[in-house]
Amino acid sequence: MTLMTERPITIRGTEPLSFEGLLDALDQLDLPDGYRAEIIKGNIVVSPWSKGYYSRVMKLVRRQLEDFLPEGHLIDSSPLLFVFPGVERAYGPDIYAAHERTLETDSNRLDGEGLSFVAELTSPSTRIDDLTDKVEVYGKAGVPVYLVLDMQEEEASLHLDPYEHGYKSRLTKPFGEKLYIPDPFGCELDTAGFQAPPDES
Repeated sequence: MTLMTERPITIRGTEPLSFEGLLDALDQLDLPDGYRAEIIKGNIVVSPWSKGYYSRVMKLVRRQLEDFLPEGHLIDSSPLLFVFPGVERAYGPDIYAAHERTLETDSNRLDGEGLSFVAELTSPSTRIDDLTDKVEVYGKAGVPVYLVLDMQEEEASLHLDPYEHGYKSRLTKPFGEKLYIPDPFGCELDTAGFQAPPDES
């Protein structure tokens, strides 16, 4: 099993774990303050929490989509773990929308197929997985809309039309432009203000 932060850290002397074993191990992790854990490609991946201004961007996304949610759906950015047993993945999306019945459970392992929208904000440590592995997994699970906010390149990529290998279509625009989010939302997302704050140093 591998724990990945900015640099990979390998735990030695352990046998490869099943997906359930990885979930159990994840439950038992004593993470340092400011870190979260996901299961990606058979590894427990630990990454730092987002930079401060990411919170502003997440709030802007939630506010713009809130009035257009499908009936019975909620949108949030609180830390929850959505599992995809068929592909042995477990993700904690930066922003997610899901039917409220998906969230009505006392389990900390939520059904990834209940998601109607996911947005990930990339960081240097998570960017590759956000742009590759998660595209395939969210698409295979049938998540209708997957939005990648590439904070390093300052552009938004909207993935639509899910199928078994990911998404059939993708639209990318630089921050500052508007993206149309189709059904089940049917609204525009204005990406103005998503950029990093000016470097004050």
